[in-house]
Amino acid sequence: MIRCTTGDLEKLLGIKGHIIRYWERQIPLIQPQKDDTGNFMYSMRDVQLLMRVKHFLHDRKFTIEGALEELYRELSSENQDALARISELRSDLLDVYLINHKRI
Repeated sequence: MIRCTTGDLEKLLGIKGHIIRYWERQIPLIQPQKDDTGNFMYSMRDVQLLMRVKHFLHDRKFTIEGALEELYRELSSENQDALARISELRSDLLDVYLINHKRI
């Protein structure tokens, strides 16, 4: 599983790190882990959630509370199969993106 750093997320989302950290505090579904050096590492699920949060806040003009409610609604939706497939496709696309943009 590929995990990404805050810097990777800043580039991917076009959002500053302090905003990403704020979203994490407001949305308990996002749970990055610290690596051995103390850097936050985000799972693909975290990245997908942050992409949805950005969509709700920037594109649909939701409040942070409204974005959280919408995330919970999506996660409990009857369309779990469709959402799972979309999530899988997003994960695959993010894997490809991060592999191609990782510094070695």
